[in-house]
Amino acid sequence: MDILKKLVEFNTIKDKENSKIINYIESELKSLNFKTVYKGKYIIMQYGNNPKIGFLGHTDTVEYVDGWKTNPLEMVVSQNNIYGLGVCDMKSGIAAFINACKNIDLSKLKYGIKAYFTYDEEIGFGGIYDIVNSKEDFPEYMIYGEPTNNMAYTGGKGLLEIDIKFYGKKAHSSNPDKGVSANLNAVKMLGELNHYYEKEIKSLVDSKYEIPYTTMNLGLLNGGSAKNSVACSCIATLDFRITDSKIIRMIKEKLNSMKEKYKFDYEVIEQIEPFYNDVEFLEKNRTVNFMTEASFGGEKSKKIILGAGPMTAHEIDEHISIESYNNLIKQYEEIIKKVNKY
Repeated sequence: MDILKKLVEFNTIKDKENSKIINYIESELKSLNFKTVYKGKYIIMQYGNNPKIGFLGHTDTVEYVDGWKTNPLEMVVSQNNIYGLGVCDMKSGIAAFINACKNIDLSKLKYGIKAYFTYDEEIGFGGIYDIVNSKEDFPEYMIYGEPTNNMAYTGGKGLLEIDIKFYGKKAHSSNPDKGVSANLNAVKMLGELNHYYEKEIKSLVDSKYEIPYTTMNLGLLNGGSAKNSVACSCIATLDFRITDSKIIRMIKEKLNSMKEKYKFDYEVIEQIEPFYNDVEFLEKNRTVNFMTEASFGGEKSKKIILGAGPMTAHEIDEHISIESYNNLIKQYEEIIKKVNKY
């Protein structure tokens, strides 16, 4: 567990010690004859030629809050568990990958291995966006080390996040007919949109997903400036977790049809396509409802989301079990060997 211990000791909250953890990972993989392909705020490394399997993990963590029984930036082993900030999400995945590579005679692999270590996953997905925007050609199979309690997942919902700004005309509340309420327009429009969602979108069921339909959430709603004034503006933020790419088009078409009626404009903040792939050597292909870096790139890759557990990411006393960590190393070894005909 020495590698995991060292990774936890780096303070990578908001990528504070980004360069230190990148340098450490680089040194560990260089000792296995990996070569550095790119190094900046993120790093890409490769063993051999013609890589057919890849690994991707983010090095940053969320902030911690008061209440920890241990020092969050110090790995502690207690009662068959491993505690530390990021030990679940997802430094255990990175450490398990490095250990798996140490346990394998890499010289016997038929194909190469490529490894990606990103930054800014917890806030803005900056690292994976940088890699995708560089037109990176990902290997045929990709492992993403997010925590899954040792269950492999090969699909995930897409995301459509939209900011909507409603426009009105300010007036005193004693004479509201002189104004136009952006708040009322927002309420009416959101009601119509919700009716459309319940009737036309939620009914489009896909049994591959645990929640087998696209979900809609009104996360933020903020309008008006005073209780005795007609609101001249209102902003709403909607979050859809998408099961089928065609639903993105349906939602946009519905919004466009209502813009004039309810006096609003909208901006797409995030649009990510859903993905699903069958990996032939896995016992079962499952899907996740949450967003990972697997959703952003490598459309031609067969993606496997697989990490340790229990899933205590972002929790006080974040931890995984020793058994889960050791099993994860073996799982990574098996996948690398199967892809490489070891």
